[in-house]
Amino acid sequence: MQRRGIAVIGAGMGMKPHALSLRDLTDRAEVIGVFSRSAERREAAHAAYGFPVSDDLDALVGDPRVDVVLVLTPPSAHLEMVRLAAAAGKAILLEKPIEHSPARSREVVAVARTAGVRLGIVLQNRTRPNARELGRRIAEGELGELVTASASIRWWRAQSYYDEPGRGTLARDGGGVLLTQAIHALDLFLSLTGPVAEVSAMAGTSRTHRMECEDVVSAAIRFGNGAIGSIDATTASFPGFPERLELVFDRATAVISGESLMLYWRDGSIEDRSVAAAGHGGGADPMGYSHARHRAVLEDFLDALDEGREPLVTGEEALKVHRLIEALLASSAEQRPVRLADLDR
Repeated sequence: MQRRGIAVIGAGMGMKPHALSLRDLTDRAEVIGVFSRSAERREAAHAAYGFPVSDDLDALVGDPRVDVVLVLTPPSAHLEMVRLAAAAGKAILLEKPIEHSPARSREVVAVARTAGVRLGIVLQNRTRPNARELGRRIAEGELGELVTASASIRWWRAQSYYDEPGRGTLARDGGGVLLTQAIHALDLFLSLTGPVAEVSAMAGTSRTHRMECEDVVSAAIRFGNGAIGSIDATTASFPGFPERLELVFDRATAVISGESLMLYWRDGSIEDRSVAAAGHGGGADPMGYSHARHRAVLEDFLDALDEGREPLVTGEEALKVHRLIEALLASSAEQRPVRLADLDR
């Protein structure tokens, strides 16, 4: 295994699980520098984690010791960072979402593809061991064909969370609960159910929050195989609960709640794969969870570089959940069902 040099771009609230992961993996990764336009954040990152810091973005990304650029900036700055890293020939691990608009998200993926650099997206729910096992068993046909499925993401964010300048706005974040919070569960959902063909959604801002974008969404969905399901997402559900995915197949019903998995078989048997989880991030503290899944994303990305393969969630793969979110918001705005195949027409 090659020890990789890492440049970290962005030192805001979301840096913590990545920094802890990098400290765990010092045998495989060396932080060459942390860049932030804020001197205060650079100093805080150095004080908290001991990483070297830089106030020169171009010099840090261009440093020959850097193999991977880890981008943790607000979404609206992702394209700029990816262009810079790709031009320097660096592999890129990008915090979700890909970007703050569908067009810019597609451009991010195209830039990396054209430059021939690895691009991985931090959608860490896919690294959950029980989720990966369920995905394997579904792919092998053990559970049968999908009959119906639902995703419920009922989280809580206090108004103080949205009082930070730019948070929950189209200009910086590109959206609300769907693109910022529910994207993790929806990405996992799609990886297990297969593609969604059509959605009929309602989205809005509840009386709970003063914000530009949506904090509550409810939708009926039709999958590619004809099965019907639902999506329910909000950050107005106090005190916040683990997301719940229920997938009904011909032979069994699978229920994922946080890190846990239950399988209810038609023959009456039950498989309990429940595990203790150190928080889920769905409550008042957005960072109230273990960094184990972020570490797994980083490990997979480093493995992908060593093995010459694609990471677990590529840019192209992440575009699938972006496309679903785009369809949900379009359906709500236009007050009509939206077929995902029609989005590019």
